[in-house]
Amino acid sequence: MLAKQKVVLFYPPYDGEPLSAPLCLLSLAAPLLEAGFDVKIVDAAIAPDWESQILREVQGALCLGISVLTGPMIRGAMRIAKLVKHTNPEVPVIFGGWHPSLVPGQTLGERYVDAVVRGQGDLTLLEIAQRLADRKPFNDVAGVSTKPFGLTQHSPERRVALLDDLPMPAFHLADFDAYERSCNGVRKLAYATSVGCPYACNYCTDMVFYKRRFNALAADRVVREVTGLVERYRVDEVAMLDSNLPVDWRRAVEIAKGFLDSGLHFRWTFQASTDFLCRMSDDDVRMLGASGVTHMGFGTESTSADVLKLMNKRHQHLNEMYDTARKAALGGIHVTFNLIFGYPGETEANRIETFRTMSDIARQFWNVSFSPNIFTPYPGIPIWPQLKEMGMREPQTLQEWVDLPLGRNVLPWLQGAELARLRRMLEFFLLNNQLRKATSKFPGLRQGVRRALGVPLRWRIKSNKYSFPWELWVAKSLERIVSRRSLLTGQPLSTGVGEVC
Repeated sequence: MLAKQKVVLFYPPYDGEPLSAPLCLLSLAAPLLEAGFDVKIVDAAIAPDWESQILREVQGALCLGISVLTGPMIRGAMRIAKLVKHTNPEVPVIFGGWHPSLVPGQTLGERYVDAVVRGQGDLTLLEIAQRLADRKPFNDVAGVSTKPFGLTQHSPERRVALLDDLPMPAFHLADFDAYERSCNGVRKLAYATSVGCPYACNYCTDMVFYKRRFNALAADRVVREVTGLVERYRVDEVAMLDSNLPVDWRRAVEIAKGFLDSGLHFRWTFQASTDFLCRMSDDDVRMLGASGVTHMGFGTESTSADVLKLMNKRHQHLNEMYDTARKAALGGIHVTFNLIFGYPGETEANRIETFRTMSDIARQFWNVSFSPNIFTPYPGIPIWPQLKEMGMREPQTLQEWVDLPLGRNVLPWLQGAELARLRRMLEFFLLNNQLRKATSKFPGLRQGVRRALGVPLRWRIKSNKYSFPWELWVAKSLERIVSRRSLLTGQPLSTGVGEVC
């Protein structure tokens, strides 16, 4: 294999422990390998010397491909791209993934970016590599943005390939032992049975990226591949990265049945919307639990009908949130409800309604946790024109996106006393839920602790009274409040409400 036929793929560093090998790069690698190219994957999460490793690998390589999500990953992507263009200016640097696909022109504005692969990149990158190997230009390849002679050029969109027509991601390139060491001894696998979601929520980039198309693998292929990978690599837990796995809920049930019938024992988690989960019968959800599902994440966002209407989330209804918690509890499955506060047009009355309703759901069902977040304006979302009218300034460069503290409050309409009050409300809400979980684990503490803290906490949330917060002082002296959880796995993500607001 000639060195000139090598493609280097890079996954930049990000906050938090790695979930598993980056599925996006393994998916890109598979068609390249089938076509005879050599592929080197560098994941900064397990490669402490990733800079020097990439600089070695790009010597004589066809190109460097970098997958980028909005947020801290952009910093590492910028850093290595600048280094490569300085040391090996002849090597094309190609950005792909969510962020570049949503703002391709802006990304190309950086001098160290030679091209952007938009959307589904598996076949686009393969065609680019073939052109580079033949020393031919690739600016007319479908689904790519380039800047010949310094002028931005966007080729026509590439027709989306069905997932069933693409090869299985190149999992054999993943160092499962290295990820196990980074994940506290748990062998995890990131896998996707589908991409896309049929809904058009105004704050969501998924609808922009996938254009509301649900593109799914056949159930039998999912069962065959996942069980084979679990057995081959001794996997403990599979995190399904689907945006909304049970869009075809019968297919989801078929997958669960296949896992159960395999006789293999492994945990798996996924994200969903409450309406699709509620289409399953109680027995279907029990089977999910029996097949190994331990956690499901739901983007419920709010319980206020007014806010859900503003979000264009008309498919979600309050009764389904209760029923989701109930069904999941029957299957022994934990659920995390994501909450968004500060959405344009939301009032304090809307927030109070959400806190009260979610507290009631948590009181009734043992398996419920929450992950509250301040509304974050991601690139390309449909609501940007309204945000600009309300004083938000959209970042104009990659560096400005790095400087935007995603996950923290940057909303002009949520400041000062209103923000301070939201933080206080959120602290009491989280403390009440954490207290409920703690006392359920230690029944001996239940009566005394609930009388001392639980009763006044519930009174505060119900009456919306938060002055002289002695309960918070007591709780903070004993244990930090878990303020955010992963919607995918349910694991705690941070320990301070300030990191939410």
